[in-house]
Amino acid sequence: MKQCDALAVNDRVSDIRATSRSLPIALLRARERVMGPIRAMLADAGVTEQQWRVLRVLDEHGASDATRIAKSACLLMPSLTRIIHSLEAKGYCCRCTDCGDRRRAMIEITEAGRAVIECNIPESNRIFAQLEAEYGEDRIEKLLDMLNDLSDQA
Repeated sequence: MKQCDALAVNDRVSDIRATSRSLPIALLRARERVMGPIRAMLADAGVTEQQWRVLRVLDEHGASDATRIAKSACLLMPSLTRIIHSLEAKGYCCRCTDCGDRRRAMIEITEAGRAVIECNIPESNRIFAQLEAEYGEDRIEKLLDMLNDLSDQA
């Protein structure tokens, strides 16, 4: 194991932003604050956060190829492959062939997948309304705009 020079570490610490002002840590804390109630809703629905994101993307965009789903749902392709298999096994999505390019597989939400979303819309809306009431609708909208601007910079 490598030994550290305590003085050098203490000198370096002064150059590092405090964790209370670290953007990555602040984003993680905010994510946990938002996702806590949503995780409970999803557990009751029998789907994971990642499965929910895929279902939402498919419901919003219609039949899509894996690349578009992965990008829209913020997933890596190997994870998406596993998630799609799981959703297919549950009957929430299915694969079909793209009419324009028969080599390309498209993923489509099924009625059962739509039912999962429809069944959870009231609770999802309740959770979001509670967050808006606690934090402020204007502040939520501003935060969303700022975060979208930040992600668009990449």
